[in-house]
Amino acid sequence: MKIAYCIPALYYPSGMERVLTLKANYFAEVFGYEIHIILTDGKGKKPYYELHPSITLHQLDIDYDELNGMSFYKKLPKYIAKQGRFKKKLNECLHQIRPDITISLLRRDINFINRMTDGSTKLGEIHFNKSNYRDFSNSRLPAFLRTIVSNYWREQLYRQLRQLKRFIVLSHEDAQEWTELDNVEVIHNPLPFFPDQISDNSHKQVIAVGRYVPQKGFDRLIPAWQLVAGKHPDWILRIYGDGMREQLQQQIDSLGITASCILEPTVSNIVDKYCESSIFALSSRFEGFGMVIIEAMACGVPPVSFTCPCGPRDIISDGKDGLLVEDGNIEQLAEKISYLIENEDIRKKMGQQARMDVQRFRIENIAEQWKQLFESLIIPVNENK
Repeated sequence: MKIAYCIPALYYPSGMERVLTLKANYFAEVFGYEIHIILTDGKGKKPYYELHPSITLHQLDIDYDELNGMSFYKKLPKYIAKQGRFKKKLNECLHQIRPDITISLLRRDINFINRMTDGSTKLGEIHFNKSNYRDFSNSRLPAFLRTIVSNYWREQLYRQLRQLKRFIVLSHEDAQEWTELDNVEVIHNPLPFFPDQISDNSHKQVIAVGRYVPQKGFDRLIPAWQLVAGKHPDWILRIYGDGMREQLQQQIDSLGITASCILEPTVSNIVDKYCESSIFALSSRFEGFGMVIIEAMACGVPPVSFTCPCGPRDIISDGKDGLLVEDGNIEQLAEKISYLIENEDIRKKMGQQARMDVQRFRIENIAEQWKQLFESLIIPVNENK
């Protein structure tokens, strides 16, 4: 089986790059697939996550990064020229590789992936939820123009997605949103690890993990923690990440919880940090899936999570292996964290159950779903030759 993936770059430590590397390595090492990854940016930069030596990278060197910071009017003609070059070079590259399956990660290539003439089966996989895939609200265009552009863009997208053989999303919750399509399948993200060490859930520590950006909603977790800390001053919340540190630190200081709410830097040994904690908190406004939830569960740490779109509802069985909280309800988030603090037996039992239930996301289980999908699309084609 020969698979080609299209992604902008691999030098950046982000979720999409991490998951692609995890899957590609497994497909190459365990299934013996021939994996090709086609890039447009980051020439000369080493992939952040280590790739299996048999995987081939193809650098098309389109350099969309060059457009960053340009004005709209300067950017537009250059972008159109780059898209034309990308389309031509991608087609040439696919003809050279001759893959059985080409997978778009729904970046700029989705605009023309179906017009490639190499004969491979075309799939798409999305690492965002539908409503947060593309946000036009930050655009400098006037509101009425934003609406026109947004509607035009969506119709274009649906037209391309309908032509794909399959369109893979990360959660059943998100799958229900794509009502315009009839080729949607759900395959969850795989666990990046399933460690031998686990938390005994006795440490008086709650953990949260993620970039310090509005999406992750730490500005909602911090006031919830003020309520928890009032009842349980001997417990600590540690938030691991980087980004808008100053704003969050100001919020912590102004609420008078500096001693018990600590912003920690990103660490390479996050498993150790999960294992030092007894509760995991997710306060995101939205997720593509919520990898940090399954990471915490793999370490035996029960999660308390807002029911943000999309992922937590697919992952957590409420009251069994974690607790779900009405999205945005800060008082309820505080109550449910406090409930697990106050009920050690339930907390420990939930942690054990979380560790058992999360095994369905182990890489071998997720990879098998991909293998079945690939074979269902390719073998009938080969039989007909």
